[in-house]
Parts: sequence; C-alpha cells; structure tokens
Amino acid sequence: MSKIKVSLIQSNIFWENPSKNLINFEEKIVSLKGKSDIVLLPEMFTTGFTMNPKPFAEPMSGTTVSWMLKHSAVNNFAIGGSVVISENNKFYNRFIFVEPNGNIKFYNKHHLFSITGENKEYTAGNKRVIVNYNGFRLLLQVCYDLRFPVSMRNKNDYDAILLVANWPERRNDAWKKLLYARAMENQCYIAAVNRVGEDKNKVTHSGDSMILDYAGRELTVAKPFAEEIINSTFDIKLLEDAKTKFPAWKDSDNFDIKM
Repeated sequence: MSKIKVSLIQSNIFWENPSKNLINFEEKIVSLKGKSDIVLLPEMFTTGFTMNPKPFAEPMSGTTVSWMLKHSAVNNFAIGGSVVISENNKFYNRFIFVEPNGNIKFYNKHHLFSITGENKEYTAGNKRVIVNYNGFRLLLQVCYDLRFPVSMRNKNDYDAILLVANWPERRNDAWKKLLYARAMENQCYIAAVNRVGEDKNKVTHSGDSMILDYAGRELTVAKPFAEEIINSTFDIKLLEDAKTKFPAWKDSDNFDIKM
C-alpha cells in the first residue's frame, strides 16, 4: 500500500481501572471500523501512568492483549498502545502493536522517567523496534523517549514514528516542539497520541495529540483538553519524493545505536 490511514484516540484514562478503560476505548474503537488502518491508544491506556505495577500487570496472554487482538481482527485495523506487562518476574511499560491477522510486535520503553521512579518499578527495554506494516516501516516509541534523539535517529530504516504518551500539560510546549523537531530531523511522519484529564497524582494532561508530516507540518492536531479522535494519512510516495529532492539523511552522522 502507498497510503495508510492513521487514527489517534485522545481520551481521559480512569485511574488504575482496566475494565472501565477497556469499555471506554472499545466504544471509541468501534466507530473507526472501515475508516482506518492503524489506531493508536495512549501510554498505559488501561491504568494511567501508574508506579504501582504489581496489581495491574498482565502477561501477554492476558485480558488486554486478547482484547486488542479481538478488536483488531473484527475491525480490520492494527491497534497500538502501551500496557503494564509482567514477564519473567519483571514489569515493563510495553508498547504493543497487534495486526488483524494476529501478529503481535512490541517495544519495551527504553527511557524510563526516573523523576517519578519509573526506573525503579519497571525494566527498561534494550531493543529498537521497527514494525513493517502495509508497506510502511514504523518505529515504536513511548512518551519520555521523545526527549532523546539518538535512539530515535532515522538511519533511513523507518518511514514513521508511532508515539504513545502520558505527557503532562505543564510541559506541553516541550511536547510540541520536540515532535516538530523529530519529524524534521528524521524526515519522517509522526503520529503522537497523548491522554487528557487529571490522574490520581493531580497531574493534568492537555492531550495535544498530533500527526505531522516529514517536514514537521501539521496534518491534524487534536483540541487541547478534549476527548477526540483525529485522523490523517501517511503517503509513502510523497515521503520518498521529498527525501529524493532533499536527501539530508545521506549527510547524517554515521554511528551505531546501542540499547
């Protein structure tokens, strides 16, 4: 496919209430049947950004991944979002990407937010993950990863960044500027979904979810503080033409990304 439709579900998240969150997102997901190829949900979409993983962590065979697989198959689009996962006696903030055919890819968040102690409760990922889906190469990233350009550096090995987040409103200026920068410096599309609402720690989230093109131009931006679904299209031909006309990626520094 030369084009894919991407949808972002900007929503409030009920604090540490997986069953209520699954109902909430299910109602929103079903409205997108036949309208999208990829649907993204925020970081830790079943719990909020909790530092209490033990009561809520699930195995990959658990309720949430099964739910994602079911709705991906029924609605015929890929679904991505991060979930608290337990594996080998460790907890991960895991970006899970499921496809309608049942394929599952995942990325464990590499840059853990030490300011809240995420690094003490969760294990950092050590693998860069690029998913090939419908002719597009998609780099999976989670929230705080956005601040670290080295591991996101495009070595002409991906076409778009998919980023899921619980990014606070008090730092939304950084959110916007970093997204524009990552799109421009990597000459890639970006789909970045953030939550809205206030969590149990009284942290307010403004959303500001957005989809940008390879030049950092806004394709669509969600209304701040509002629950909203936004949609746009990635076009591989436009991307390839732009990179041919302005091949800045060829002049980038040559280095190895070690995670």
